[in-house]
Amino acid sequence: MTNQSEVKTINWGIIGLGNIANKFASDLLTIPNTKLYAVASRSQEKADLFADKYDATHAYNSYEALVKDKNIDAVYIATPHALHKENTLLCLEHGIAVLCEKPFAMDANEVSMMIAKAKEKNVLLMEALWTYFLPHYQFVLKELKNETYGKLLKMEADFGFHRDFDTSSRLFNKSLGGGSLLDIGIYPIFAALSTLGLPKDMQADATFFENGADSTCSMTFTYPNGETAKLKSTLLEPTPTEAVFYCEHATIKINTMFHMPTTVTVIANGEEKTLDFGYKTIGYNYEAIHFNELIRAGKTESDVMTFEFSEKLITTLDTVRKLIKLEY
Repeated sequence: MTNQSEVKTINWGIIGLGNIANKFASDLLTIPNTKLYAVASRSQEKADLFADKYDATHAYNSYEALVKDKNIDAVYIATPHALHKENTLLCLEHGIAVLCEKPFAMDANEVSMMIAKAKEKNVLLMEALWTYFLPHYQFVLKELKNETYGKLLKMEADFGFHRDFDTSSRLFNKSLGGGSLLDIGIYPIFAALSTLGLPKDMQADATFFENGADSTCSMTFTYPNGETAKLKSTLLEPTPTEAVFYCEHATIKINTMFHMPTTVTVIANGEEKTLDFGYKTIGYNYEAIHFNELIRAGKTESDVMTFEFSEKLITTLDTVRKLIKLEY
């Protein structure tokens, strides 16, 4: 058994210090042999405050300054969607492993550029779709793969909440990838792709805010053997935000806020059994632990969140965008 003192400490940097970066940094503090080493913002004051809050060693007022720090092993990119490609390429050019927040980038072309650069530099790159690494989600994937309750026949997933339309908010800023699809629609699509794979046919329709950002998106995916996925994202109203998998002999339901730490209910033979996974963190530590292990093993690609899966995800998002005539 490896002595903890012999395990390499991974020095992390964070680029972009908004809400999600705070959650990630908070969970990073719970991981052994892991250090928040540096943070970067365009504002020195913001960087200093963030560094103080999470005990980071260095606070930089530019992303360029952070990537020149030779002591950084990994960077978590938490900037707006439209900046992901640019920020990722900057880190990769400097030989730093990148965990980039979802969506990986704005479209498949940008994702291809990022993956190509990672391969060219032989540096680890992974899309930070944290749900994939959460124990409850891994449990459901295993149950479906093993066909514990027979074959999966159909699934439904939704993600919705209400926000007052605000042109100053990133969430509604179309040029930054705002709107329901890229921000939250990615989660129901992820749930379909990770369980049923790529569909043979896709239908989608949407409603839009006055600035052209999508306010809702409803999708139906059809699969070669007749399976279906009904998916929805909306910024107009709260929805159950569940993922429900209908198998031959049972229904597996990931309860509300399915994309984050939650419970799973199995409904079989008229009985319900709810499983609690005993979460103690926000949930970002699971993907960070996986990423740490990849670095220590000298890997350049995740065996869970693979390049192939990220490419399938962004290609599917691109197809939905074309169907609803959404352009960024």
